[in-house]
Amino acid sequence: MLQAVDIPFELLQDGDRSLLVVPAEVAERARHELWEYETENRPRRARAVPLGPVYQDGTWGVVGYIVVISVVAVLAGESVFGRDWYAAGRVDGTLIRAGEWWRTVTALTLHSGLPHFAGNVGFGALFGMMAGRVLGPGVTWLAVLVSAALGNLANTLLLHSAHRSIGASTAVFAALGLVAGFSWRARIFSQDRWAYRLGPVVGGVALLAYTGTGDADTDIGAHLAGFACGFLSGAAITLVYRFVPDPRIQKTAAAVALVIVFAAWTAAF
Repeated sequence: MLQAVDIPFELLQDGDRSLLVVPAEVAERARHELWEYETENRPRRARAVPLGPVYQDGTWGVVGYIVVISVVAVLAGESVFGRDWYAAGRVDGTLIRAGEWWRTVTALTLHSGLPHFAGNVGFGALFGMMAGRVLGPGVTWLAVLVSAALGNLANTLLLHSAHRSIGASTAVFAALGLVAGFSWRARIFSQDRWAYRLGPVVGGVALLAYTGTGDADTDIGAHLAGFACGFLSGAAITLVYRFVPDPRIQKTAAAVALVIVFAAWTAAF
């Protein structure tokens, strides 16, 4: 480096020490040049959280998601148990505010028709697989379920009390937010440039805008709330990431997710 800026120098060996010697008249300049070089070439800090996927395959989590919403679709369509599943399980702002918490969960498993169902299966499988490859299928779908339920609750509290809705789209965008939040938080300690830190956020918001706004019948508030809650969940998971690879954690998380759905429908009836 000193040679590049035309400062004469010598390297001397004094026992176990190496000495860099420069003429006295340029010593101050040499110190400054060395300081600038070290400042500009500081090593990047080590990543706080490894970004490699915990599981290479999140398929069984996606299969579980599709099975659950398919089973509920059949049961609701046939009015099994002689009950109106839609009236019992949809988001209803007035009833949720009155304490019927289960609707924030049960509404995620109901759909208004085949196109609605197919869209949520497709995007849910896509975003769920993305999250499952990083966080594992069990942890992913428990986080998605909790985030989506909180998203439905937040959306209900922010809108008019008469608000009603059904559909897994809140969960779909919670899965997208989960990926964005985890990726952003996992990289924030290892990248110095702001563009790298904000990349996952910008990408997630772009996908939300492209796939989550739709037409006049689209519940944009629920999509946005699901994404926001998923994002916060993904960021929070980085704090306990070292436990995520444990297969027992994955299986337990998957079981808890199924229990939550079953308990919510039991409470609904």
